[in-house]
Amino acid sequence: MLGIVKAKGAVLTDEEGKEYIDAIASWYTAMYGHCHPVITKAVSEQMKKLDQVVFSGFTHQPAIELSESLMSVLPYNQQKLFFSDNGSTATEIGIKMALQYFHNLGEKRNVMLAFEEGFHGDTFGAMSVSGLSAYNGPFEEHFIRVERIPVPNDDNVEEVLESVEKRLKKKDIAGFIYEPLVQGAAAMKMHRPEHLCRILRLMKLEGVITIADEVMTGFGKTGTCFASEQVTVKPEIICLSKALTAGLLPMAITSCSKKVYDAFYDDAVHKGFFHGHTYTANPLACTAALAALELFRSDEMQGNIKRIIRRHKEFDCRIKDHPRVASTRQTGVIYAIDLTLNTDRYGSLRDRLYSYFMDQGIFLRPLGNTIYLLPPYVISDTELDRVYRAIEGCLELDL
Repeated sequence: MLGIVKAKGAVLTDEEGKEYIDAIASWYTAMYGHCHPVITKAVSEQMKKLDQVVFSGFTHQPAIELSESLMSVLPYNQQKLFFSDNGSTATEIGIKMALQYFHNLGEKRNVMLAFEEGFHGDTFGAMSVSGLSAYNGPFEEHFIRVERIPVPNDDNVEEVLESVEKRLKKKDIAGFIYEPLVQGAAAMKMHRPEHLCRILRLMKLEGVITIADEVMTGFGKTGTCFASEQVTVKPEIICLSKALTAGLLPMAITSCSKKVYDAFYDDAVHKGFFHGHTYTANPLACTAALAALELFRSDEMQGNIKRIIRRHKEFDCRIKDHPRVASTRQTGVIYAIDLTLNTDRYGSLRDRLYSYFMDQGIFLRPLGNTIYLLPPYVISDTELDRVYRAIEGCLELDL
């Protein structure tokens, strides 16, 4: 384990004073850079007024302001917000909402649908709908009922649609959870919005509650604030975390449509949604999220997002035909390269690549033979050039 003692902008510094460019924004959280003064100043001022209060029977200004601000950028059908404290919990809540929605309506729908190779977190519901057995193996016999479908692409979309349409006729599917456009833990595998839209349209026709897991993709990473903006059919539920608070403090939000909310709004207590955490809607985390959203909307950050997208495209033109490169792909600021080498997800190649990049002062976390970038929006062109050169250098190594 390497001790990190400070971070600023796109740079991490270890105990020996060595610096590393954080080219994945510390797992896609610190998108506005580490210790951004706008965020730290706002949180510092808030902590002198109200640090923590239970979010049951009480509310507070940061939560109210954040709710209003988020509602102005979420897709139009999102009407209600439910606070929690991390990405896994955000998806867990979405799954519970979908299952309880039909329970409250008196319909027996107890099966969840999910994409193959999806990842939605480490709590039991989230693990259940995740398709990466490397993480879930010891617990699979304890999971809720889940069926998986292939991610649609140009070659299989008609076959997938036909299979899904047939499966939905059983009327036992409660919800469909998916990572829109980019499957992060699956090594940034990407799919087209028009194919996803056709899947979602089928779900909507059969009354299935659709859950967009935007924990990774949210707040600009795909080029729009939310990946769901690029898909015509909007989800009933959206899960948010990570860049929500710019990586400063843990918090999550699960939003839903009025249709979903109305199934829980009843005088019968048992129809309520019983889920709450001690630090739900923590005032400091809400304040960090408000400041982060202000930064996201700024001309500077929007310009930075466009700049990074353009730079990735330019880099792709240089590298895509290299004999060591099997394929490349990009959605927004997310860029991935597959090497022409076969290896296990956490095999020795991954370890060698990781060590190489760290020696170069670049923090990247390759997955198998995939190298991916998801840099903070404040990364400079000089820092990006260092990252690109390090990747080009690794292609000439004896791997």
